[in-house]
Amino acid sequence: MNDPLAGKITDSELEVMKVLWEADAPLPITQIRMALQERMGWEATTIKTLVQRLCSKGAVLQTRQKCFLYAPALTERAYNHWATDNLIRRLYRGSAKNLVAALVHSESLTREDVEELSGFFRVEGEGTSDA
Repeated sequence: MNDPLAGKITDSELEVMKVLWEADAPLPITQIRMALQERMGWEATTIKTLVQRLCSKGAVLQTRQKCFLYAPALTERAYNHWATDNLIRRLYRGSAKNLVAALVHSESLTREDVEELSGFFRVEGEGTSDA
Protein backbone atom coordinates (compact mmCIF):
# COMPACT_ATOMS: atom_id res chain seq x y z
CA MET A 1 0.00 0.00 0.00
CA ASN A 2 1.32 3.40 -0.86
CA ASP A 3 -1.24 5.65 0.85
CA PRO A 4 -0.17 9.26 0.31
CA LEU A 5 -2.20 10.30 3.35
CA ALA A 6 -0.12 8.07 5.63
CA GLY A 7 3.07 9.70 4.40
CA LYS A 8 1.86 13.13 5.48
CA ILE A 9 1.57 12.23 9.17
CA THR A 10 4.41 13.49 11.36
CA ASP A 11 5.67 11.67 14.45
CA SER A 12 3.81 14.10 16.74
CA GLU A 13 0.61 13.72 14.75
CA LEU A 14 1.04 9.95 14.96
CA GLU A 15 0.70 10.22 18.75
CA VAL A 16 -2.71 11.86 18.25
CA MET A 17 -3.69 9.11 15.81
CA LYS A 18 -2.75 6.45 18.38
CA VAL A 19 -5.15 7.99 20.90
CA LEU A 20 -7.92 7.99 18.30
CA TRP A 21 -7.17 4.42 17.17
CA GLU A 22 -7.31 3.20 20.77
CA ALA A 23 -10.74 4.76 21.28
CA ASP A 24 -13.85 2.79 20.41
CA ALA A 25 -15.75 5.92 19.41
CA PRO A 26 -15.06 9.48 18.24
CA LEU A 27 -13.52 11.62 20.98
CA PRO A 28 -14.00 15.22 22.07
CA ILE A 29 -10.87 17.35 22.18
CA THR A 30 -10.91 17.26 26.00
CA GLN A 31 -10.37 13.49 26.05
CA ILE A 32 -7.66 13.71 23.41
CA ARG A 33 -5.95 16.43 25.46
CA MET A 34 -6.17 14.43 28.69
CA ALA A 35 -4.60 11.38 27.08
CA LEU A 36 -1.78 13.30 25.40
CA GLN A 37 -1.01 15.56 28.35
CA GLU A 38 -0.57 12.43 30.46
CA ARG A 39 1.39 10.51 27.81
CA MET A 40 3.45 13.24 26.25
CA GLY A 41 3.25 16.20 28.61
CA TRP A 42 2.09 18.47 25.79
CA GLU A 43 0.26 21.75 26.28
CA ALA A 44 -3.38 22.05 25.23
CA THR A 45 -2.53 24.46 22.40
CA THR A 46 -0.04 22.01 20.92
CA ILE A 47 -2.60 19.21 20.94
CA LYS A 48 -5.28 21.42 19.40
CA THR A 49 -2.87 22.43 16.62
CA LEU A 50 -1.97 18.80 15.90
CA VAL A 51 -5.64 17.77 15.73
CA GLN A 52 -6.39 20.69 13.40
CA ARG A 53 -3.50 19.72 11.12
CA LEU A 54 -4.72 16.13 10.95
CA CYS A 55 -8.21 17.36 10.07
CA SER A 56 -6.84 19.57 7.29
CA LYS A 57 -4.82 16.63 5.93
CA GLY A 58 -7.92 14.45 5.92
CA ALA A 59 -6.47 11.96 8.41
CA VAL A 60 -9.03 12.84 11.09
CA LEU A 61 -12.73 13.44 10.66
CA GLN A 62 -14.43 16.15 12.69
CA THR A 63 -18.16 15.98 13.44
CA ARG A 64 -20.26 18.35 15.48
CA GLN A 65 -22.77 17.14 18.03
CA LYS A 66 -22.92 18.90 21.39
CA CYS A 67 -19.21 19.46 20.88
CA PHE A 68 -16.77 18.58 18.11
CA LEU A 69 -15.84 14.91 17.98
CA TYR A 70 -12.77 13.52 16.27
CA ALA A 71 -12.29 10.11 14.66
CA PRO A 72 -9.52 8.65 12.49
CA ALA A 73 -10.10 8.62 8.73
CA LEU A 74 -7.06 6.38 8.29
CA THR A 75 -6.97 2.98 9.99
CA GLU A 76 -4.04 1.96 12.14
CA ARG A 77 -3.58 -1.10 9.93
CA ALA A 78 -3.37 1.06 6.78
CA TYR A 79 -0.87 3.38 8.44
CA ASN A 80 1.26 0.49 9.72
CA HIS A 81 1.26 -1.11 6.26
CA TRP A 82 2.42 2.14 4.69
CA ALA A 83 5.07 2.70 7.40
CA THR A 84 6.44 -0.83 7.00
CA ASP A 85 6.59 -0.56 3.21
CA ASN A 86 8.26 2.83 3.53
CA LEU A 87 10.84 1.47 6.01
CA ILE A 88 11.65 -1.46 3.73
CA ARG A 89 12.04 0.85 0.71
CA ARG A 90 14.16 3.45 2.53
CA LEU A 91 16.43 1.28 4.67
CA TYR A 92 16.48 -2.12 3.00
CA ARG A 93 16.35 -1.22 -0.70
CA GLY A 94 12.90 -2.74 -1.02
CA SER A 95 13.90 -6.12 0.39
CA ALA A 96 11.71 -7.48 3.19
CA LYS A 97 14.18 -10.38 3.43
CA ASN A 98 16.95 -7.93 4.35
CA LEU A 99 14.72 -6.42 7.06
CA VAL A 100 14.06 -9.84 8.58
CA ALA A 101 17.75 -10.73 8.38
CA ALA A 102 18.59 -7.48 10.18
CA LEU A 103 16.09 -8.30 12.93
CA VAL A 104 17.51 -11.79 13.38
CA HIS A 105 21.14 -10.61 13.40
CA SER A 106 20.43 -7.77 15.83
CA GLU A 107 18.93 -10.32 18.22
CA SER A 108 15.65 -8.37 18.24
CA LEU A 109 13.86 -11.65 17.57
CA THR A 110 14.12 -14.54 19.99
CA ARG A 111 14.38 -18.12 18.82
CA GLU A 112 10.74 -18.54 19.88
CA ASP A 113 9.76 -15.51 17.76
CA VAL A 114 11.50 -17.03 14.72
CA GLU A 115 9.80 -20.40 15.27
CA GLU A 116 6.40 -18.72 15.65
CA LEU A 117 6.91 -16.61 12.54
CA SER A 118 8.07 -19.60 10.51
CA GLY A 119 4.64 -21.11 11.15
CA PHE A 120 3.13 -18.35 9.02
CA PHE A 121 5.10 -19.58 6.03
CA ARG A 122 4.43 -23.30 6.32
CA VAL A 123 2.05 -24.78 3.81
CA GLU A 124 -0.95 -26.38 5.50
CA GLY A 125 -0.39 -30.10 5.86
CA GLU A 126 3.37 -29.85 5.30
CA GLY A 127 5.27 -32.37 7.40
CA THR A 128 2.14 -34.27 8.45
CA SER A 129 1.06 -37.67 7.32
CA ASP A 130 -2.53 -38.60 6.52
CA ALA A 131 -1.74 -42.35 6.60
